[in-house]
Amino acid sequence: MAVTGYDDGWQGRLYDQLREANVSIFGYVPDAGHRVLIDRSIADNDVHSVPLTTEEEGVGLIAGAHLGGARAVLLMQSSGVGNCINQLSLIQHGRFPFLTYVSMRGDFGEGNPWQFAMGQAVEPTMTAMGVQCITVTTPEEVERGTTAALTMAFQSEQSVAVLLSQRLLGAKAF
Repeated sequence: MAVTGYDDGWQGRLYDQLREANVSIFGYVPDAGHRVLIDRSIADNDVHSVPLTTEEEGVGLIAGAHLGGARAVLLMQSSGVGNCINQLSLIQHGRFPFLTYVSMRGDFGEGNPWQFAMGQAVEPTMTAMGVQCITVTTPEEVERGTTAALTMAFQSEQSVAVLLSQRLLGAKAF
């Protein structure tokens, strides 16, 4: 059961939608773009909130969750996709569903030049590794994108990344 009493806009509704779909393991590397999801998962006694040392550990976490009959999600920033490339190859060989939410950097309003290279490489990298991408740019698209991703991952056992654009999250001010 999800922790109630939160009013965190689209991010709170996203958390509730994941929980309603029985996602019970949240793997993450701390990231401001996923703050609400991380905080809600930590506060929810009915889920396992797993801080990761590095993003590629999340691929193994999701594989293990599937083998144990649970549903998991990996929360990461676009720069973390580069850390996962080798591990993403396990998904096709292991034939397990994979769901990740990627907070994007390196696009709309980005002020940090170091974020552009990986931000631009996320979708082609994910696609090359067999992960289908759904880009969400407005709060109104979050629920539809999540519904599609949950169906693709947990009914069709596909690999799916929901890319949360900077238009949605807002660019960080420096």
